Amino acid sequence: MLPQNTYQPTKDFFKNTFCIFNEVPLSVIEERKPDFKSTSGSRYYYTQAGMFRLSNHWGKLANSKWRLVAMEPPSSTKIKLGFAKWEAFFPDNDLEKLYYITADFENHTAEYYHKNCPDYNGKAVVRTYKETQKRLKNIRNILTLTNWAKPYAQDIEVLRRNIIHELIHTDKTLAVIKSEADKV
Repeated sequence: MLPQNTYQPTKDFFKNTFCIFNEVPLSVIEERKPDFKSTSGSRYYYTQAGMFRLSNHWGKLANSKWRLVAMEPPSSTKIKLGFAKWEAFFPDNDLEKLYYITADFENHTAEYYHKNCPDYNGKAVVRTYKETQKRLKNIRNILTLTNWAKPYAQDIEVLRRNIIHELIHTDKTLAVIKSEADKV
């Protein structure tokens, strides 16, 4: 259980930010009163190290992009508790190139991250949010669908890796990348 805290972040610290929260058990905030309640019903618990957020909605919020990484195994409740350290909040806007994409070929998933995340190695192209979302949609389709691969001679998994690598690491369009791939 967390003790009631006197720490208060600066007013509106969360506006125009990107952050990845990690899901934690609800028991962490047991019997603690929230430091803030939003009009949408989310509850916030502040600590010196970071913030807990209890909510039934995650992702693109009014003016922020907050993602929740689920516990293993994922909890079955709709309301999730996430924690993020203060230094995990990064500035966000629609004009700057702030985001890059990674793909997980084993799980057929892809996500976007802020260029200030400590894992960024400088190799993936950094794009605006809108450009990133367009690429991410293409990548997710390549990862999960199969019809697009019928005209190609290569093994679909090899083809997926090659196309997605190009989508992540170059500014080539999907049409150009596909045209450069070996067809039957």
